[in-house]
Amino acid sequence: MNTDFNGGDAGIQGKKDVLVSDVKAVVSDADALVKQVIDSTASEISAARTKIETRLSDARAGLDRAAHAVSDKVSRAADNTRVYVSENPWKAIGVAAAAGLLVALLMRRR
Repeated sequence: MNTDFNGGDAGIQGKKDVLVSDVKAVVSDADALVKQVIDSTASEISAARTKIETRLSDARAGLDRAAHAVSDKVSRAADNTRVYVSENPWKAIGVAAAAGLLVALLMRRR
């Protein structure tokens, strides 16, 4: 399973696709296990269950890594915004005022 979530937006999108396919594989394996339960021995059921537990554990780890990557990206964006606003306070005030005016105009039209 390839779940390295470092990189840009394209990298994260690609990794998200890999993670989605891993989760689909876990669901598929679970479905196969349910179908096998009817005609299987205890050892076959145990082996299938172990396989599914391993894949589910890998998918959970991938989700945790994805959550941390997104959290780190949001934190960096917040830090960059804070630095920009502290270095350019008047630009930030101007942008905020323009956004407020735009929202007010759009709300007034309704």
